[in-house]
Amino acid sequence: MQETEKLRKKADLAGPGIGTYEQVEKVLPKDYRSLLNPKDTQKAIFAIKSYIEENLCRELNLMMVQVPLIVDAESGVNDMLDRDGSRTPVQFHISNDYNKHPIDAQVVQAATKWKRLALREFGMKVGEGLCTDMRAVRKDYFLDHDHSAYVDQWDWERAIKEGERNLEFLKEIVRKIWKVLKGTETQVQKHFPSLVDSRYPNLPEEIKFLHAEEILDIYPDLPRKERETAVLQKYPAIFIIGIGWVLKDGFPHEMRAADYDDWVSETITLNGQQMHGLNGDILVWNPVTQRRHELSSMGIRVNGESLRKQLEMSKQLDWLKLPYHSAIMHDDIPLSIGGGIGQSRTYMLLLKKAHLGEVSVTVWPKILKEISAKKNIHVLE
Repeated sequence: MQETEKLRKKADLAGPGIGTYEQVEKVLPKDYRSLLNPKDTQKAIFAIKSYIEENLCRELNLMMVQVPLIVDAESGVNDMLDRDGSRTPVQFHISNDYNKHPIDAQVVQAATKWKRLALREFGMKVGEGLCTDMRAVRKDYFLDHDHSAYVDQWDWERAIKEGERNLEFLKEIVRKIWKVLKGTETQVQKHFPSLVDSRYPNLPEEIKFLHAEEILDIYPDLPRKERETAVLQKYPAIFIIGIGWVLKDGFPHEMRAADYDDWVSETITLNGQQMHGLNGDILVWNPVTQRRHELSSMGIRVNGESLRKQLEMSKQLDWLKLPYHSAIMHDDIPLSIGGGIGQSRTYMLLLKKAHLGEVSVTVWPKILKEISAKKNIHVLE
């Protein structure tokens, strides 16, 4: 592999794949016009939110529960997102009673690990689970049209048994989630018929499952984001299996934290290759932006064996001393499957919007707001 190709692939392991506002200006659509006015957009957002929460809970046997915005820094519960330490949480000191009983708190980046502990706290049995209306801050993103420092997700988790820690069960859950997303699309277009537009095809009826190794075999010279963009033009909705394990080109498809999804377990042999990983991402082709569009990251969670292996590979074995990690090693919390579905990402896709700022109120740099306005994209403030 040429040195320049290695550098491109390494640079593409994390982040949005766009690094400058000159690039953002080029990728934002020309001749854009929102299909819904701001008032109807808000109505549609809450119609989607209600439908997804009700139907996701029914399909996966979940119940809505409260979720933290801040956690104790010492708990190890916060989601580090990637294992290279490039994305760190917002942290602050609560002096409390004149610093006699202080707390160092962190704003959550996701509720991934908290949810698994919550399964025990709420007494969830195998086959039962929870869903949250999660809010988070991720300060280390480059802010573009589909990446924001403010994150909203339907973060869900379901207790499973050992015999369900396999690829077929993972696919079964993904298909149920896809059914909910397709149902949401049908429902919102019924109530807002202007969303039916020949320029923007609907989501396919079925989602395509591809392992990260398979996609690499098809596009061996492309970095991850470019591989995804290419394959989505052939299959407009895919679930990429096995994200985190180092592929045969020497790079993982994407960096994954070592302490939530299981990306190390051996699964199937395909075309003579041993595949790894019980996790993945749901991605679709966005016909408005003409780009890849990630909706969900999810997976079967680590057990004691895979947690130790992944922490060893990531040189983070000292984390085993933390309460969350110790609970996994001692089988004190349920085995589980879980994930997060991006709320604003989903609204943006189903409402045929060009920018997250059209469906989410947060902070954007002045330059991005100016670029957007030139493109007839009006972000909320």
